[in-house]
Amino acid sequence: MTRILGIDPGSRITGFGIIEADERGVSYVASGCIRLGDGELGGRLRELFISMGELLTRYTPNEVAIERVFMHSNVATALKLGQARGVALCAVAMHMHPVFEYSPNEVKKAVAGQGRATKEQIQMMTQIRLKLAGLPQVDAADALAIAMCHAQMRAWRNKVGAA
Repeated sequence: MTRILGIDPGSRITGFGIIEADERGVSYVASGCIRLGDGELGGRLRELFISMGELLTRYTPNEVAIERVFMHSNVATALKLGQARGVALCAVAMHMHPVFEYSPNEVKKAVAGQGRATKEQIQMMTQIRLKLAGLPQVDAADALAIAMCHAQMRAWRNKVGAA
């Protein structure tokens, strides 16, 4: 059984999702959001680093999956997102976990079957595939979807490697 941490980075809210995967499929472990508030960026990034370290220590994932950087129409937003992503990656590196990156379209295609799936469709498919009692919060659903995408790609790579 492989434990996977999915991360949907953000400078105000970072979603996380933890699943376990094996040859039979995936199962839910935990998910949530690291809410960083409205303070100055440096303080929010510090809080993100500390919170990520606590998550990694508490849940001890074997692998980490994170959303790949994509082009954003607002340059300032893209820079803040990149900084949050860098802080999350640094926290992961401190714990020496392998990191895998997936584009938003790869994640949507793996979870919902199409690269143009909406946030609501990702929430619904995450709920269905992980047999959750209710819809996960949007950022947590995105993080769980990233983890499920990695589990699917990991299974595919294992099958191809065995062939």
